[in-house]
Amino acid sequence: MEQYKQEFIEFMIDSNVLKFGDFVTKSGRKTPFFVNTGFYRTGSQLGRLGEYYASAINSEFGMDFDVLFGPAYKGIPLSVATAMAIAKMYDEDIRYCSNRKEIKDHGDKGILLGSPIEDGDRIVIIEDVTTAGTSIEETLPIIRAQADVQIAGMVVSVDRMERGQGTKSALKEIEEKYGFPTTSIVTMQEVVEHLYNKPYKGRVVIDDALKAAIDAYYEQYGAE
Repeated sequence: MEQYKQEFIEFMIDSNVLKFGDFVTKSGRKTPFFVNTGFYRTGSQLGRLGEYYASAINSEFGMDFDVLFGPAYKGIPLSVATAMAIAKMYDEDIRYCSNRKEIKDHGDKGILLGSPIEDGDRIVIIEDVTTAGTSIEETLPIIRAQADVQIAGMVVSVDRMERGQGTKSALKEIEEKYGFPTTSIVTMQEVVEHLYNKPYKGRVVIDDALKAAIDAYYEQYGAE
């Protein structure tokens, strides 16, 4: 596993973003783990988060794209932080763009924040966590209404590796339905691999009991 992935897993724990216990997802599934990206709250956290996203994007897609698009609302700071990290780490001046939930009718009018989208742009979409793939159904029409573009890929922070609308993972369903590649900084399989029965800061985060609960969850909801 790449070093940046290991560091990101520990960063999520330190930021209280990755939690283990008893939770219920939006879809009503009872889950022993939860990822709440709303707990990235400081400038230093956002700076590091942008760097992890930048590493994942470069590893999977390279830097041959023009715009980083972050859907409102959580995608707005993600797109800004990651565009800044890309400039710093790879010396590539990628444009950032996000949508507004409400169209602005004065001043800087329209539905977009940041850079306009132009014909021929190659766009990478950046999201927090995708479990059901529903947000992309709202995002793509917004992007494609602006110009004739190519979606170069989509990146999320954590791939939960559970079924989306059917039997495959939400990210795999997006790939097959829309025809562009997807990736994540880490998968839950990598999280378990890195933390299971290994002490971190003096405690074992995933012990045998928690591992059994995670395994049982994936037996019920895991993707093919």
